[in-house]
Amino acid sequence: MDLNQLLPFYVAPGAPVQPGPGGMDIRTLVRSSQTNSQFSCVEYAVAAKKMGPAPHYHKELDELMYVLEGTATVMIEDQIIEVPAGAWHLRPRGIVHTFFNNTEKTFRAIDMYFNQNFEEYLEEMFHRIIPEMQQQKLTPRDPGIAKRMHDLHERFGMVGFPERRGAIVERFGLIG
Repeated sequence: MDLNQLLPFYVAPGAPVQPGPGGMDIRTLVRSSQTNSQFSCVEYAVAAKKMGPAPHYHKELDELMYVLEGTATVMIEDQIIEVPAGAWHLRPRGIVHTFFNNTEKTFRAIDMYFNQNFEEYLEEMFHRIIPEMQQQKLTPRDPGIAKRMHDLHERFGMVGFPERRGAIVERFGLIG
């Protein structure tokens, strides 16, 4: 058998993911290891009026979003796009973007990632770094947390613009 041959797999339905204590959470549905690193995807939920990640771009990753419930707000460069349930949105590599929830209702979506094991980035961030920050009452400015986040961004080819986050939070009245 060819080790590079894709094998069939099944993803069983589960209860919808809910926002975690920080207002967001993810669940990996398809791992890149299941697809010879061609594709992975996660389901995620974002609480009402919650800011997503700081504006950033990916050097080698393309992201495709499908909104399951609610409405996601996506910022591409300086353009705002409302993505309602049932709609798709592609964020190609090299373009500065972020997303957030500008409504009073949780939104849930599936993000698909191509040619990178980006689910590992998200699992590290949402299931290790953020819970540790909350338990120890740390912020991203803590030197240890800042280094871990910097190293994670480097490993996955992300270039972030955290200085732009505050203006978005203020403009839309979001929870940071």
